[in-house]
Amino acid sequence: MYSTRTSQDGSYRFIPAVYQYSGGVAAEPGFRIERAQLASPVAMDRGLALVEAHLKQIGRPLTAFCACELRSPEPFSEGGFDAFNRLYAARLDQWGVLQGEVNPVARTNICPEFGKPETVSLHAFSYTVPDDGARASFVVAGSGEAPEGGASYAQGTIRPGDASPEGVRAKAEWVMGEMERRLSGLGYGWAEATVTNIYTVRDIHPLLGDVLAPITSLGRAVTWHFSRPPVAVLDYEMDVRGLSREIVIAASA
Repeated sequence: MYSTRTSQDGSYRFIPAVYQYSGGVAAEPGFRIERAQLASPVAMDRGLALVEAHLKQIGRPLTAFCACELRSPEPFSEGGFDAFNRLYAARLDQWGVLQGEVNPVARTNICPEFGKPETVSLHAFSYTVPDDGARASFVVAGSGEAPEGGASYAQGTIRPGDASPEGVRAKAEWVMGEMERRLSGLGYGWAEATVTNIYTVRDIHPLLGDVLAPITSLGRAVTWHFSRPPVAVLDYEMDVRGLSREIVIAASA
């Protein structure tokens, strides 16, 4: 099971992972995590400016920023993904969010098959707010079918290039297991989840009755996004969250 550390401002705990993002976040007692989705995605720089403005408006520090969701035009090469991640992490470092080389902010970055953005864009973000009576709240970062932190995604990918039903099932089983490990590390399980997302262009219907049964057996929905993970070698990604409040804000906010 994963262990956690506490964020800079003490409002949430997180699973340390790689320099570009954490494995997931959960609100500490006295706080809740709130999610804001943009009415439509905006380019990364403008999106981060919107995050700054929103947090200032509600009286929260930049260190309350704990998760974000990105949309990219096409999957990156491994080198391109690393270059983008370093620019992204540098911005968080300017905000005082990072802990040395450790990034507490959870993230999902996926590539829609249709309606692709022109550039990497911000779709949604999450942050902590004080709330003494809040129910548990958490965001598990997106994961594809490869362990984080290896020498390369290609070396660790489950069944690389295999789009057969058996290959997709093997990928889905690994990713489902990783979601469960991260949930457990944050102190939760599927019963506390409010939203589960799957990002793949492969058919997930054969998985609903067994691989995804820990979710579907609870009578819960899964949301299938016809999208690809952010690195070209990957094929199947999931994330999950448990939140009591989500809002939509205009891109001009």
